[in-house]
Amino acid sequence: MDHSNLKLSEEKVFKDPVHRYVHVQDQIIWDLIGTKEFQRLRRIKQLGTTYLTFHGAEHSRFNHSLGVYEIVRRIVDDVFQGRPEWNENERLLSLCAALLHDLGHGPFSHSFEKVYHTDHEQFTRNIILGDTEVHAVLHKVGADFPQKVADVIGKTYPDKLVVSLISSQIDADRMDYLQRDAYFTGVSYGHFDMERIMRVMRPTEDQVVFKATGMHAVEDYIMSRYQMYWQVYFHPVTRSAEVILTKILQRAKALYQDAYQFKYYPTHFISLFEEKISLEDYLKLDEPVILYYFQMWEEEEDVILQDLCSRFMNRKLFKYVEFDPSKQYKLLGQLEELFKKAEIDPDYYLAVDSSSDLPYDFYRPGEEEERLPIHLLMPNQERHELSRESAIVEAISGKRRTDHKLYYPRELLLDDSKHREVKQQILSILEKH
Repeated sequence: MDHSNLKLSEEKVFKDPVHRYVHVQDQIIWDLIGTKEFQRLRRIKQLGTTYLTFHGAEHSRFNHSLGVYEIVRRIVDDVFQGRPEWNENERLLSLCAALLHDLGHGPFSHSFEKVYHTDHEQFTRNIILGDTEVHAVLHKVGADFPQKVADVIGKTYPDKLVVSLISSQIDADRMDYLQRDAYFTGVSYGHFDMERIMRVMRPTEDQVVFKATGMHAVEDYIMSRYQMYWQVYFHPVTRSAEVILTKILQRAKALYQDAYQFKYYPTHFISLFEEKISLEDYLKLDEPVILYYFQMWEEEEDVILQDLCSRFMNRKLFKYVEFDPSKQYKLLGQLEELFKKAEIDPDYYLAVDSSSDLPYDFYRPGEEEERLPIHLLMPNQERHELSRESAIVEAISGKRRTDHKLYYPRELLLDDSKHREVKQQILSILEKH
């Protein structure tokens, strides 16, 4: 039986707050959604610790993955259909890659990746190619189909147009998460006219281009991305929670390596601590599991682990001040010494966190992470790179904005039961800056 064209007897729909409905007509897509690896994404938040800043941000990677699939479905079924540049045989591949692009994300993924050296993109490919329910479903389409899906997500698939649908400077992934994250955080920045963008999309051999008449909708998208990064994704309070989360993971790992006797043995973490995590172990990790450990560790003998877990679970976050590492690097060393004098471990209670974003860039050959520019299709059929036509986009093109904050536990410094003078000295240094 040819599974590549197998349709459901009746279309299935998911009600969605962003796209109104997510439509499923293909048996393979329906089967993929039902796999345990895809259902796991319900237990991983799309925005990590952001719910501690914007209380509505409880949506999951499951929501987002369905949204990306729906945008790609509309592009290939409505916008591209019948156009000579689009190969209709790539339809199902594009839909599967869109649906599965985030499959390998772990709990609070960015903190986990930093501390335990995991890579969610590699795990996505491992799940697709490994002994999993997802692999079994994809294999029904063809023996080489799982590899093709992994190649699209890994950006190595030969048809660059298919890759660009989920991985470019204006792709279905970003178009969904900007709108979805804006909706759930309650901010107005992430909204842009996706309907207009889709109307002016045109497929070419290697990427999607946009009719010049739709330039303002594309500008709006770029600016909404810029605003969302600074107002939501890099919010300093979210980053404070992220710092504490990272410190918990580091502390648990350090204790394990020092043969500390945990009251609540970290079974799910062992392969992470030893950095030899199997696919099976990885798939058992989700945010409810991690939060269970954090709640248990609030009762650990180790004061630092206990305190950090309590802070995270009860939202007692670190305060922050602006910090310029290029000018203030000596200050950091000075503060570390004073923290030690005050018997507050600077490894866990003093942290510099940096955020950096490049809202739009044009192609610069040979540079790290080369980015395909966004091209406008002019009335004479020439292609012009976006920033050549848009003064707004030109103003932010290639400009990397970076922000540094120094995080510390203010209430520990206000506790004057001991080392009062040192703590006052630390506070005066921090609050002067």
